[in-house]
Amino acid sequence: MTEKTRYSDEELAEFKQLILDKLAVAKRDYESMMGTLMNTDNNGVDDTSPTYKALEEGANTQTKEELALLAARQQKFIKGLEAALVRIENKTYGICRVTGKLIPKERLRLVPHATLSVEAKNQR
Repeated sequence: MTEKTRYSDEELAEFKQLILDKLAVAKRDYESMMGTLMNTDNNGVDDTSPTYKALEEGANTQTKEELALLAARQQKFIKGLEAALVRIENKTYGICRVTGKLIPKERLRLVPHATLSVEAKNQR
């Protein structure tokens, strides 16, 4: 039996739905993070009320920096998912860009934006 070179249209449709679901959650989470960073989630008194505790200010700054890093990571994840949707439309989804072999379904279900097989990833 010859080795499969690409996933069937039915399999691609399954992956597309999985990616669309993850994309919706990722975008919702990103918007929530950005709302917190931009201070749109409250009534706006935080920046006008007097603050007497320098440690609290430092903690707030650190929290915002961490949230900004998480938001940047989430944005990268969203771009990866969107790129995976393009690969589905091109029917190149699930093909390792190093080995040219199909990435196992189990890996794609866990990491739907993967472009490398575990074998290729370990070689890096």
